[in-house]
Amino acid sequence: MLQQIFSKLNDGGPVITYTILILLVVIIVLFVRSLKDRESTKKNVSLISSISWFAVAWGFLGRTFGLIVSFDRVAQAGEVTPYLLAEGLKMAILGPLLGIIVFLIARAGIIYLQWTDKTEE
Repeated sequence: MLQQIFSKLNDGGPVITYTILILLVVIIVLFVRSLKDRESTKKNVSLISSISWFAVAWGFLGRTFGLIVSFDRVAQAGEVTPYLLAEGLKMAILGPLLGIIVFLIARAGIIYLQWTDKTEE
């Protein structure tokens, strides 16, 4: 199971996917820190929000690279084969998918932190 996950991450372009995973770890650390230290919640919510948007943008940057690689391979081969197109499209889809998943996890954390915030504005 774990081997399949790493295989998919590598298919999506390691620079893109592993960077997004590192961003997820940072988001989780900020979330836990906010739960322990309620004084820094507002700052951490802002950081989590910014990092989650960065993860989405980074994923779509990976999509652009995946499409370019796909089109380059098709141009070099001189014809469109399902294999060439599928490899590039897989790379183009995995980055944004992972970025959106990280974004949704971050948004759920933000909602929870804001819901449980006891300070009055």
